[in-house]
Amino acid sequence: MTPHNHAKPGDYAEAVLLPGDPLRAKWVAETFLKDAKLVNSVRNCLGYTGTWNGKPVSVQATGMGQPSLSIYVHELINVYGLKKLIRIGTCGGLNAAVKVRDLILAQGSSTDSTIVKDGFGAFNFAPIADYGLLRSAADKAEAKGMRYHVGNMLSSDIFYHVEPGMAGYGRLPSHGVIGVEMESAALYTLAARFGVKALTVCTMTDCLVTGDEIDAEARQTSLKDMVALALDVATE
Repeated sequence: MTPHNHAKPGDYAEAVLLPGDPLRAKWVAETFLKDAKLVNSVRNCLGYTGTWNGKPVSVQATGMGQPSLSIYVHELINVYGLKKLIRIGTCGGLNAAVKVRDLILAQGSSTDSTIVKDGFGAFNFAPIADYGLLRSAADKAEAKGMRYHVGNMLSSDIFYHVEPGMAGYGRLPSHGVIGVEMESAALYTLAARFGVKALTVCTMTDCLVTGDEIDAEARQTSLKDMVALALDVATE
């Protein structure tokens, strides 16, 4: 147990899905998992364990942003022994070729946060996904006929930039950064530090280039497809 998690040893499976929103964790557990059991509710950052296609898997909310995610991921790895961590969430689009409802599989994650930089002194560490998880997700998305993109994600600590729209992202889009969210760089850095596997799978819900946005019904359907894909990868 930790100040942020009252689960007991063995309450989590070795593979976990990591949404930011606690209510999304609850929705995943109730919608997809069989015999889901609540294992953590400290600060209402909900965690559950159940099975998917007969295989054990957990889902744990991480809260919003890299500092919050880092607390939960550090503890899941070092206290509870998790080995495979897949972030599921939504993101903004920074490339017009990425359409709303498309998946972004984050091969790497750039960041404006010092949460990664401060750990490496003079070096600029490049946080990247586990190749095995990335390849599995791409193969499964391809087989299911899902629209997906593999590329560089931006994990930003800033949601409301001083400069509106695309101006707040500088040269990143012209260097192949195709989406923006708030967690992946810290996830990948911690996974590398502690020798475990991690991947981020996001549904693009609003494009900052075109202004296109997903409606509520399409968002729910797209999230179902994304979660089922992530569960297949997590339990492989």
